[in-house]
Amino acid sequence: MKTIQIVIEKSSDSYGAYAENVQGIYGAGDTVHECKQSILDAIETVKSFDDAQIPNALKGEYKLSYKFDTESLLQYYKGILSNPAIERITGINQKLIHQYSTGLKKPRAQQRKKIEEGLHHLGKELLAIEL
Repeated sequence: MKTIQIVIEKSSDSYGAYAENVQGIYGAGDTVHECKQSILDAIETVKSFDDAQIPNALKGEYKLSYKFDTESLLQYYKGILSNPAIERITGINQKLIHQYSTGLKKPRAQQRKKIEEGLHHLGKELLAIEL
């Protein structure tokens, strides 16, 4: 199964997205949710082209993978994960998390990796829960 890598970035007044590995797929919206929907709409539009114009990645089965900039990610999950929760799963202090989420500071690669790994670890723990 092919993976289409979607990059989502925050601008001063909205969110923009593009497929990193497939040409012609772009989206935008006031929220991350709107931006993701815009990408899905763009994919459907591209898939409606003549077969010769449809990128090979969109033929057959594929999955979407989303790559966020840190500010967009933290803003998107703000209502679900508080700064104390992110501090707990990453070890990064709340003040710094706040600065990353508001764009006041950009995290170094090592800090981005800590956030990513913390979220992935949380995801694995949640997947293992049974009720």
